[in-house]
Amino acid sequence: MPGKAQTTELPESVELLDFSRIDLRGSTPSTAELRHSLPRGGTDVDAVLPTVEPIVEAVRERGAAAAVEYGEKFDGVVPESVRVPQQVIDDAVATLEPEVVDALNEAMSRVRAFHSQLVPDGHEVSFDGDGRVSERWISIQRVGLYVPGGKAVYPSSVIMNVVPAQEAGVESLVVASPPQEGGWPHPTVLAACSLLGVTEVWAVGGAQAVALMAYGSVGSESGQSSEVSEALEPVDMITGPGNIFVTAAKRLCRSVVGIDSEAGPTEIAIIADETANAVDVAYDLISQAEHDPMAASVLITTSPELADRVVEEMSDRYRITMNAERVKEALEGQQSGVVVVDTIADAIKAANAYAAEHLEIHTADAAEVAQRITNAGAIFIGRYSPVPLGDYAAGSNHVLPTSGTARHSSGLSTRTFLKSVHVIEYGEDALRGIAPTVIALSESEKLPAHGEAVKARFAEETSEKTGEETSND
Repeated sequence: MPGKAQTTELPESVELLDFSRIDLRGSTPSTAELRHSLPRGGTDVDAVLPTVEPIVEAVRERGAAAAVEYGEKFDGVVPESVRVPQQVIDDAVATLEPEVVDALNEAMSRVRAFHSQLVPDGHEVSFDGDGRVSERWISIQRVGLYVPGGKAVYPSSVIMNVVPAQEAGVESLVVASPPQEGGWPHPTVLAACSLLGVTEVWAVGGAQAVALMAYGSVGSESGQSSEVSEALEPVDMITGPGNIFVTAAKRLCRSVVGIDSEAGPTEIAIIADETANAVDVAYDLISQAEHDPMAASVLITTSPELADRVVEEMSDRYRITMNAERVKEALEGQQSGVVVVDTIADAIKAANAYAAEHLEIHTADAAEVAQRITNAGAIFIGRYSPVPLGDYAAGSNHVLPTSGTARHSSGLSTRTFLKSVHVIEYGEDALRGIAPTVIALSESEKLPAHGEAVKARFAEETSEKTGEETSND
């Protein structure tokens, strides 16, 4: 059962957050109107394409050498080699506290348990005796998994990308992550790779990492060049979150490789009624705001009183977090705010129009409300299913569609790394049975050679039959 709404007395000195408020009570906005009125930030990927295009082109032409140059320019770090030595990867585990290693292993176990069940079954249908059409699922041959650095450390993103790829049967994968001070990716990221058995890690980040995974690097023979001469194999698909420059590079490279999505800043929406616990809701909104100043935290509620309490609680509690300035900027941004509606049905309509990456439901009948949600990257039901659980160890995936794309896209999973192939095997009798249909359709489309290709299979038979009829005459 949801907990009762709670609040605390704020000291008079505490200034309330400028958390925007949209009051939709007494109105019945259409989906189009909701999409225009709900809080939404946005990242203009097109605006950074002119900056990213030269990076992608340089890496396409000069491979690892160009990637390293851009890494030095943007981050001031030059790794000893792009490919991280196996010993460095394995030694990273010893740098972690035992409880962190245990936590990583537990998260890996739960994510693997869930994602192992997502491999789809093949199907086969028979026609006319000896005609068969089947579907085979085949894993992507080689994938590149991007793990960001910067504002935080993301060993959880290693887990969320690597485990589904492994469960899909991907035979070759590379993890790319920005080098930190010292020249290698963060040791916690490397440790997660080691625990998962990943043997290929590249110390490269940003747009140049995406381009390097897409195009690879042919290297150079000894003595030919003083540039970086590593030979690095390209991949067939790139997945994983990143900043706007990573997203722009994925857009530019998606004609060369497959991508999972163009991820924007993280977002959380919460549907809550008067039974919700204001402290829980406040902390959950803060938890996503600490990711990024552009992160979105949206509360959709039928209770104006709850809205007031949540803003009070956030105003008090965000100040004690490590990332207080970042949280404040995100919560006061145009992408965040509270939406007040008349009924739960109105809240559901608003949530479906918003199509949140993460959607929490804190209502009297949360499970029933969840059944009516059609647009969300992941749905978290009730007080004891907060988004941070999914970020780390629920077993689900935290690489999810953002910016409203949950209306048409799914989160990362085992299926992301699989492709289906239709296999057609018709025998003579089955083809003979369907031949008139193929011939008629080919002639209706003015593509008669299609029909002739079928007729040719039976040309000798037709000729013999015609000869028989002539002889009988």
